[in-house]
Amino acid sequence: MTRKVPHGLKIHPDRVHMIYPLGCNLVIENLQTRQQEFLLGHNNNISCVTISNNGKYIASGQLTFMGFKADIIIWDYESRDPYARLVLHKVKIEDLVFSSSDKFLFSLGGQDDGSIVVWNIETKEPVCGSPAQHKSAGITYCLAAAKDNDYLFYSAGNGTLRFWQLDVANRKIRPTDINTGTVKRIASLDGTHLYCGTTTGDVLMIYIPAAQFKAIGPEKKKYSMGITAMQALVNGDVLLGTGEGKIHIAEQGTFKSTKCLQAMGEITSLALRGEGHMIFIGTDRAHIYKVNYADWKMELINTCHNSPINDIAFPFGSSELFGTCSFQDIRIWHAPTGNELLRITQANKTCNSICFTRDGKIIVSGWDDGRIRCFYPETGREMFTVNDAHHRGVTAVAVTNDCRRIVSGGGEGMVRVWQLNQNSRDLIATMKEHKNAIVSIRINKSDTECVTASLDGTCIIWNLKRFARNQVLFENTLFQCVTYHPEEYHIITGGTDRKIAYWEAVNGAQIRELEASKSGTINGLDIDCMGHYFVTVSADKLVKLWRYNEGEVFSVGIGHGSEIKKVKICPNTEHIVSVSADGAIFRWKFPKNAG
Repeated sequence: MTRKVPHGLKIHPDRVHMIYPLGCNLVIENLQTRQQEFLLGHNNNISCVTISNNGKYIASGQLTFMGFKADIIIWDYESRDPYARLVLHKVKIEDLVFSSSDKFLFSLGGQDDGSIVVWNIETKEPVCGSPAQHKSAGITYCLAAAKDNDYLFYSAGNGTLRFWQLDVANRKIRPTDINTGTVKRIASLDGTHLYCGTTTGDVLMIYIPAAQFKAIGPEKKKYSMGITAMQALVNGDVLLGTGEGKIHIAEQGTFKSTKCLQAMGEITSLALRGEGHMIFIGTDRAHIYKVNYADWKMELINTCHNSPINDIAFPFGSSELFGTCSFQDIRIWHAPTGNELLRITQANKTCNSICFTRDGKIIVSGWDDGRIRCFYPETGREMFTVNDAHHRGVTAVAVTNDCRRIVSGGGEGMVRVWQLNQNSRDLIATMKEHKNAIVSIRINKSDTECVTASLDGTCIIWNLKRFARNQVLFENTLFQCVTYHPEEYHIITGGTDRKIAYWEAVNGAQIRELEASKSGTINGLDIDCMGHYFVTVSADKLVKLWRYNEGEVFSVGIGHGSEIKKVKICPNTEHIVSVSADGAIFRWKFPKNAG
C-alpha cells in the first residue's frame, strides 16, 4: 500500500475518493462504499503520486532499473485512462507536484537523475529542466508549488532548499538558495510562508517574498525521529507526522505540539479531506487511519501486510474467515468485509506457512527460526511450540484430517511427522530424500499418504503408514506448488518452468502439461471442492481460472501490482483470494458463468 511511498496517500478534491499506490498500480477507493478501482499502466513500482488542484488529473511516477528511463503517467480522473506518458527522468521519480492553476507539472528525479523538469500539461511536452541542487549539496527529496503563482515552486532535501522561478519565454528555471539542514518535507499554505520539516525534528518557517527565515521551533522538545510528513492547516497551525508514528498539531509560530495521537509505524502520508475536518494518515506498516479533527479520535480503516505474504489458508468448510502469514505476523481476516480480526505477532521472525486443523481449534504455523508454533484461533494465544523442528527453518506445514499429526517440511529438505498428544508433541518419523527446501505439503483425505513439492525438482508421494516413498515425480523445474484433485486420482503441480502438470497419483506418470504463464513462475494453485476448476497465480501478476478437464483458461484477474505468491478458492466457491509480494490481499468473485 502506501508504506514505501512518501506522501503516497491522497484524498481527491471530490472528497469521496482516496487514492494510493499498490505496487505498480494505483487504487481509487470510494470512502463511503469501499469499492475499489485500479489504474494499470506502470511496469514497476510507483514511487510518488499527486493530484491536480482541480481534481481533473492524477500524476504518478515510478521506479525502474539502472540505465532505464522512469515513466510519469498523467491520468484523466474522469475516464480513468492515461492522458499522457512523460519520459525524461532516469531510474526513479522522487516527487511530483502540479502548479497552482494546473498549467504545469513539476517533476523531480531521484538520486541517479538529480534533475527537475517542468512539463506543460496542455501540450504534454517538457518546458525546461535543471539540476535540482549544487554538486556540493545533498539529495533533493521533495517539491512544493506556490499557492497563487504558476511560475514559482520550491525544492528541498539534504542541505538544500531552493525557490525556483519559471521563465517560460527563455525556457529556464532560476533557483534562489537558502542555507538549511536536511529537509524531508515542505508545505505551503497561503503563498506567504513556506513550512519545512526536518530530520532533526524542527519546523522551519520561511517568509517567501524575502526568501528568509521567519521562525524555527519547537524551542525545547524536538519531534522524535524527525518530521516525515506535514500539512499546513487553514487556521495557521501545522499538522505533523513523525518517524516514531505520532501525529501532532503544532501551533503557529512556536510549533509546540498542542494535540497528539499515536499510530503504528512511521508516518509516511498526511492527507486532508476538504478544509482538514477529516485527516487520513498512512504509515510504513501499511496502515491507513482516519482522524476526525473535531473530536481528535483515530480509527483504523485499512490495513494489510507490509511484507510479502507467504501463505494463505481457510478453515475447513468455512468461507467467512481466512488466515495469512508474513514477516513478523499471522493475521485472521473476515472475508466478506476485509476487516482484520486477529493479529499474532512474533518479533523479527518470518512465518512461512499456515494451516488450520480440520476441527478449527488450532492455527498451525511454520517459522524461519525452525519452530512450529500453534495458536488458539479465538485469542491468538500460543498453545504450544515445537522447538528445533527443522534446522533451516520450517518452510511448509500440514495437519492430518484426524487432527492428530502435523507433517512439516524444512529448508534442508526433511519431511517430519509429529504426533499431537495431550501434553506432548512427539517426533514419530523423519523422511529424508529431498535435496532442497520443501515448499508445499498436501495430505490425502484418508491420511494414508501425502505429497511434498521441493525446490530440488521433485515431488514425492509418501506413505504415512510406513513413512517411506511411494512415488517420485521428476520435472525440469523448481516446484512451487502441488495439490491433489478432490478425487485423488490426479496430482497437479506448478513451478519455475511456467507450466501446470497433471500426474497420475498411483504411478507418478505425467498425463498432461499446460503452459500457464508466458513470463512468470507459477507460485500457487488451488482446485475447487468438486474438481471442475482450478486457479493459478504467478510472477506475471495474473490470476487465471481454468476448467480442469478441458485445460483451458476461461477467466483472468488483472489487478495485482506485484508478484502473486499464493491463492485459494474459498470452500463455498464464491470467491478466490490471492496474496502478493507487496503485502496486498485481493478477493475476486468466482465467475457465475463458470459452468
